[in-house]
Amino acid sequence: MATGVLISILITFLVVVLVLYLINMLPIDGRAKQIARIIVIIIGVLSLLRYLSVF
Repeated sequence: MATGVLISILITFLVVVLVLYLINMLPIDGRAKQIARIIVIIIGVLSLLRYLSVF
């Protein structure tokens, strides 16, 4: 059980990092990039909290 949770947390973390990297590569202005980064980080944190059974 614990191994599955750790793998899920690791995958979520890697997906968040990958999406943040891809957002950096987009040819959009800095304000839109900042908003997109904040949204991705919030979704990532909520996913991690769900895996940790906080929600």
